[in-house]
Amino acid sequence: MIPLRDNIPTLRFAYVTYLLIALNALVFVFELTLDAAALNDLIGRFGYVPALVTGTVRSGEFDLSIMATLLTSTFLHGGWVHFGGNMLYLHIFGNNVEDSMGRLRFLVFYLLIGAAANIGQIIVAADSVVPGIGASGAIAGVLGAYLLLYPRAGVLVLVPIIFYVRLFTVPAFVVLVFWFVIQVFQGSLTLAAGEAGAAGVAFWVHVAGFVLGMALILLFRNRQLTGGKNTWL
Repeated sequence: MIPLRDNIPTLRFAYVTYLLIALNALVFVFELTLDAAALNDLIGRFGYVPALVTGTVRSGEFDLSIMATLLTSTFLHGGWVHFGGNMLYLHIFGNNVEDSMGRLRFLVFYLLIGAAANIGQIIVAADSVVPGIGASGAIAGVLGAYLLLYPRAGVLVLVPIIFYVRLFTVPAFVVLVFWFVIQVFQGSLTLAAGEAGAAGVAFWVHVAGFVLGMALILLFRNRQLTGGKNTWL
């Protein structure tokens, strides 16, 4: 089930959402110019490494260059599918969440959750030396916020059915709850297999980001900007 667009209009142009998409795109284009060795070096420098983060926390030193990777990692992506999927979700759902908060609040919300969500993966794979990258945690936070703000919004989704694809409009809560359940299920499989720290999708970043988004929207939303007819808040 791939979302294509929603039916909630915005009152203001979503400058921050599109700025974030542009920044991610610029960094991704830069990644594409690098050879394999340089790209690995970039990811090693700016991706977060769970073992390094837990190491500096346990030591009590809190090395700022290591802690900063919790944020810098959110602007790196591991390929076209990773980048395109994240930006699609941010484009569809980010503008309305930004509309509900105002631009500055949304920027702080996005960056805060982007960094904090990575801790979800660090908790389940504390000794992993595989660098983590991607905006997925921050965008999962946007999805969690959208679920509470606009649960009954209509979302046009593409559903592959064997050799055919069909378009349906379904309530946002169906799309978002389905997405969250898949993340928990897949993350649980990696834990059961002892592969939570292996290379691949960091499902627990998604889970942590989604839960944080649901929690922090209570703090970040601007009641004067949020419409009431479609919200659970």
